[in-house]
Amino acid sequence: MLKYSVLLLAGLSGAAAAQTPTINPMPDGSRDMYVGLGAVSAPRWDGASERKTSVLPVVQFEFSNGIFLSGMTAGWHLSDGPVAEYGPLLSLYPGRTQSGRDAGVGHVTTAGSSGLIPGTVPVGVPLGASRLYGMHDIDRRVEAGGFFNYYLAPQVRLANTVLVGSGRDRNGLRYTLDLQRVATDAAEHHRIAAAVGFTLVNRQYNTTYFGVTAEESRNSLNAEWHPGGGLRDVHASVRWNWMFTPSWMLTSQVQVARLQGDAKRSPLVERPANVSVSTALAYRF
Repeated sequence: MLKYSVLLLAGLSGAAAAQTPTINPMPDGSRDMYVGLGAVSAPRWDGASERKTSVLPVVQFEFSNGIFLSGMTAGWHLSDGPVAEYGPLLSLYPGRTQSGRDAGVGHVTTAGSSGLIPGTVPVGVPLGASRLYGMHDIDRRVEAGGFFNYYLAPQVRLANTVLVGSGRDRNGLRYTLDLQRVATDAAEHHRIAAAVGFTLVNRQYNTTYFGVTAEESRNSLNAEWHPGGGLRDVHASVRWNWMFTPSWMLTSQVQVARLQGDAKRSPLVERPANVSVSTALAYRF
């Protein structure tokens, strides 16, 4: 029986954004494709107390030659053994504006508030402005790297991902290690997957997404901040897939990530614990 791979919501950022599907053994020349529509509720930016709900497309393509597209990540399984999976990756890392992360296909937002009272807002900063007011926009970036997954048991693997190319100068680096329980049968037509892990980043990454320059400090609510690299977050997730027909699947996920180190101490961070919830309806063809 073919393995049901992980579906990712396109545009969803965070710790598990570069998660790779398991090898899906298929006859030569065949393919396995899902498309659909979903919604994700997540903090407006990493560390924000305010949330945003976005409606986003879902996409996952897998081919018998090992090439796959999963959400905003593309890769190539070069291995064919039962113990190790490895190959190159390309990923599109979302940008950030003063309103938060890039929106997907349509979005629903709630009104923002900095929580500041009159008299505490710096001159030139509007009352009710968010922590991102006065911060420079960050463009989307294409990251390149690779993955190496090692199976400790048939349904348990250590997943390693390295990606470089994020940040203003395209030199931000992320390394993610996850212990994953790949999708297993919980009941007829229902499959559960879970993961726990951490993310390490370099100084250039943290400087872009959690740092505050002198110019930004003068124009915003934030004190100047020059972070170093290190542990960015620890995270855990649970995913539920419901195959209610051979062609239709409902996939839902809850992910919790807690910022650490210099990222957690950034003045941009209002709440170090970030919870993201997503659900999507996908059609397999």
